[in-house]
This record gives sequence, C-alpha cells and structure tokens, in this order.
Amino acid sequence: MALLTTARRNVLVLTTSLAFNMTAVSVLVVTSALVGQALAEDKALATLPFSLQFVGTMIASIPASMIMQRMGRRFGFTIGALIGILAGAVMTLAVWLGDFWLFALGNALVGVANGVAQLYRFAAAEAADDSFRAKAISLVLGGGVVAAIAGAEVAKWSVHLLDPYVYAGCFVAIMVLNGISALQLQMLRIPPLSKEDRAAGGRPLLEIVRQPTYLIALFGAMAAFSVMIMVMTATPIAMVGHRHDFNDAAFVIQWHAIGMFAPSFVTGWLIGRLGVLNVMLMGVLLFVGCIVANLLGTEIMNFWLANFLLGVGWNFLFVGASALLTETYRPAERAKAQGFNDFTVFGVVAMASLGAGMLYELLGWAAVNLGGVLPSLGILGGLLWLKAHRRRTLAAA
Repeated sequence: MALLTTARRNVLVLTTSLAFNMTAVSVLVVTSALVGQALAEDKALATLPFSLQFVGTMIASIPASMIMQRMGRRFGFTIGALIGILAGAVMTLAVWLGDFWLFALGNALVGVANGVAQLYRFAAAEAADDSFRAKAISLVLGGGVVAAIAGAEVAKWSVHLLDPYVYAGCFVAIMVLNGISALQLQMLRIPPLSKEDRAAGGRPLLEIVRQPTYLIALFGAMAAFSVMIMVMTATPIAMVGHRHDFNDAAFVIQWHAIGMFAPSFVTGWLIGRLGVLNVMLMGVLLFVGCIVANLLGTEIMNFWLANFLLGVGWNFLFVGASALLTETYRPAERAKAQGFNDFTVFGVVAMASLGAGMLYELLGWAAVNLGGVLPSLGILGGLLWLKAHRRRTLAAA
C-alpha cells in the first residue's frame, strides 16, 4: 500500500509538471513554423527550427538517462526545465533581432528540455508495481490535456503581447511555464538506483535491442511520432496556405493536442483489458483515418477531424510502445535501454519534421499525408508479426 501511495504521489507530480512543459511545447507547435517562415529567406526551411527541436531531443536522450541514473530523476528533470527557460529567452531575442538561425537554436534548446521531459513516462513506471505500470505511464501523459487546452490559448493571448515584435510574447510565456515546472518538480520523490544496480550494468545494449519485443516497441514509437509530426508540423502552414487564419490553425492544433492526451485517462485501462498490441493496432487504424480525412478536402472540418484522429492514434501507439518497452529491460539496464530508444525515435522524428516542410513546399499537402502511409504499414506488419510470434512461443511452452 505504501508503494502504491508513493507511486500515485509521484505520478501526480510528474503529471502536473508535464502539463506545464507540454503547454510550452504546444505554444511552440502553433508558432514555430509560422515564425520560421517569416524569418527564413528560403521558405523551404520554414520547419527547420521545429525539426531542430527533435535533434535537441535526440541529443539529450542518452546523456539525460545517464545523468539520472547517477544523480536521480529530480535533479535531471530540474536541469531540463531550466534549459527550457533558457530556450524561451533565446527565441525571444531571435524575434527581436529577426535572426532565423538564433530562432533555430532556441528550438533546439526546447528539444533538449523536452528530451529530458520525455523520460517522465519511464520515471512513473519505475515508481509503480506491475499492475499500475501501464496506467502510470498513461496518466502522466494525461497531463498533456492541460497543454491541449492551454497551449493554443496561451499562444493566441501572447502573440501580440510584445508588439511590434509579433510572437515574442509567446516565447516569454515558454520561459514562465518552464519555471513553474521546475518548482513543481522539487516535490518528486523517486529513489535512485542502488550502488549495486549501477555497478551491475546488466546485459550489453545489443542483446537488449535484439529482443523482438524491444524492436516492436522502438518501431512503434518511431511510427507514432514520425507520422504525427510530419502531418502536424505542416498543418499550420497548409491551413494558412488555404486561406484559414492563425486562430483557425491554433484551434485545430488545440484539438490535435486534446486527441493526443485526453485518451491517456483510459489508455492504460484499455491496455489492461485488450492487450498492448491490440491498442497499438487501433492507433495505426486511426492514422489511416487521419490520412483519408486530409486527402478528402482542405476545409476546417477536414483539418480538425484529421488532426484529432492523428492525436488519438499517436496516444494509443506511443503509450502502448512505452509500456511494451518496460517489459524488455532490468533496473540496471534502464538508462541505456531508454536512452537508446529515445535517441533513435527522435532522430527519425527530426527527419520527418524537416521532410514535412520540404514535401509541402515541393509537392504539396497531399504528399505530406501520403508520406505517413509507409511507416503506418510498416508498424502494422510488425505488430501482426509480434502477435503471431507470441502465440507460437506460448504454444511451444
């Protein structure tokens, strides 16, 4: 009972901290491509700053995991929030100076902060027993519901706050949100690994990665983020290009974020009832619905429905992949297993985000959506293969 109480308290701290972190990220989602397009001489580079966010996330993944293995979760998460404050300051300065590359640097620093925050889900799992693990991951990501509602509203409220420097106020807001997150994290209580576990090291990384379950968890997270980022990143540009205004784009991204995080309150329960692989398969089917809705038209309703389905599909696939990954490593192995997973996932995501801007400028909105077909089909095949592999293993036993 004591373990469960501690787990729920830590989940609450992580959930509220993630809410502030993700609200800051949601502000950037709404504004980054538009600011990039305004500052870049070559408009094909409009999504480069946002793409560099994922480069930052990728770069931070392994060092953040290693630092937390030695210094503890609270220390590592606090450093991440402080980097988020620095990122907001850099982007504010970039808008004031009209400097595209400084703005890109600020986005990369947001990525570093987000790379640290991505580990919240694993921290929640470590504080929970087996029966609560999937729910803990899901509930922490549920903090994004606040971000879904607040992110777009903060962006709309702050976009003209420091006129004539349009959007600068949005990045001041990012500084404040990360500051609140840093304060909230001081209530986190997750014991660090023992000296014995740190010294043990566990199995070699290659042995961990070669497990079929690890590979499908990794590919599931890659598919979840790459399809979602490719479509979402290009959505504000596509909407403005089809004569919808900034508030319409913010509304669509807001509902996309609701789709990403609101299901978290039931995803853990669904995994317990239906099985993790079936929930991930549901996510793939929702991605297909998103692509179809976007290809059928460019009215606000098409953008809204597609982005909402995209968000729910991401939630099912990503929460499922995260829960699946926790089955594949021992406590002493968690830093390298988690770090390698997020490093690989966000490397692919960075390419998907940059590719979204290039695809849109060169081939149009339909090409962006069709780009999501291949990863969707790939993870669909992988999930069906793992289901069959597990049935064969169970039958052989």
